[in-house]
Amino acid sequence: MTTTLRPSGPLQQTAAGARSRPYEIRVNSRRVGALVIATDTPYGPHVGVLRELYVEEPDRRRGRATVAVLAGEEVLRGWGCDRVRISVPADAAGGLRLATALGYTEEGRLMRKTLPAAPPALPDGVRARALTAPEYATWLDRAVTAYADVCADRGMAPDTAAAHSRDDHADLLPDGPDTPGMSVAILEADGEPVGTVWAGDHAPGGARSRHDGWYVYDVEVFAAHRGRGHGRSLLLQAERTALADGSTALGLHRFSANTPAVRLYDSLGYRPLTVNFTKILL
Repeated sequence: MTTTLRPSGPLQQTAAGARSRPYEIRVNSRRVGALVIATDTPYGPHVGVLRELYVEEPDRRRGRATVAVLAGEEVLRGWGCDRVRISVPADAAGGLRLATALGYTEEGRLMRKTLPAAPPALPDGVRARALTAPEYATWLDRAVTAYADVCADRGMAPDTAAAHSRDDHADLLPDGPDTPGMSVAILEADGEPVGTVWAGDHAPGGARSRHDGWYVYDVEVFAAHRGRGHGRSLLLQAERTALADGSTALGLHRFSANTPAVRLYDSLGYRPLTVNFTKILL
């Protein structure tokens, strides 16, 4: 019995070159699952994504998903892609095993924490406040550059990454630090600034919703103050802000290579929702 991919809809293509097409997974003429193959906007036409992979229960554990993913990679190679990304639910043990077996490298995880009923206390001598106008301007320049670097590391062309970062920050913070539903705070320890935290009432790319909880966009401990527990205090401040707005959950994305952050988020009670993988297509 032969497992194949068969298009189940027309190829969609934008003027910028982004592509997307749904496929059926078939065993001979019998449909056993589905897969969507696309290029990963905004990373550009050379970065592909495989999403919505599904195999019906009677046909699981028979290699159908493996064949579908490998065939999907071939489609992406034909589209000129040199990298592919996938996201797997953290509780999908089979999907996680499949990604690892096929040579995908974990890139990061979307994490979520259910917040306590009462706001956590900050350590003695530590307080958070709003940024002054000059502090905000400095923070924004640094944040835009840092996010552009992240996008470039994940396969986006440097010029595109810089423009994407500028556009994202402008979209999320149209009124700067006064944007409704957004909080950019600076943390002080004994009166000295030690770091910043940016959080908002919706996740990137999503509609604002207290049901989904707040989201931590960026946490930075200034270089001279690292290793003193201020990262934990910054995340506790994000919890305090979210709770004050009536939220019951807080989400964030952590990169797998950032070992100290991995330990910190785990110790604070964050749990993975999805695991993001990447693979170079040779």
